[in-house]
Amino acid sequence: MTYLFQSMTRKHAETMMNWRYQEPYDFYDFENSEEMMRELMNGDYYSVVNDTDVESIIGFFCVGNSARVPGGYSAGIYERLDFLDIGLGLEPSQTGKGLGRAFVKAGMDYLEEHLKHTRFRLVVASFNDRALHVYQENGFVEHCKVISKVHGQDVEFKCMIREETNSIVQPYEKKGWSEGRC
Repeated sequence: MTYLFQSMTRKHAETMMNWRYQEPYDFYDFENSEEMMRELMNGDYYSVVNDTDVESIIGFFCVGNSARVPGGYSAGIYERLDFLDIGLGLEPSQTGKGLGRAFVKAGMDYLEEHLKHTRFRLVVASFNDRALHVYQENGFVEHCKVISKVHGQDVEFKCMIREETNSIVQPYEKKGWSEGRC
């Protein structure tokens, strides 16, 4: 399967707002609201389709502020501006099928080629072992943990980063991060 990336369309955003994940992943559900539609259409989101069905969205990537969690600001994880913040997700029926590694790799390849970034940062709920494993398989390493509110509840997230030099994943060093900060 080949993944194809495009700017988010209103049709795909409407579909995403109706996705419903099983517990405990249901906290990733999007609200079905005009405010959420504005967020999904703000230019930071990419819809992902496969080459056999270009009409149906099977996942998304987002970048920049749209990929950040509020608690990350006070923890200091967004102080370094040389990282591109990313977020992503698969359509609920596609999760748990072993597609994650190839999906993340395709997204990273797309972002490297089209946005010219090679340093990436993401946050993932600490309980999401499936996603943590997929990110580690794609060269991400844990940097720190932060607490951020989701639906009014404190949730622990892991901040993960990936740096590449000459296509070889390099171990991360905490150079340039403020002392005592995440």
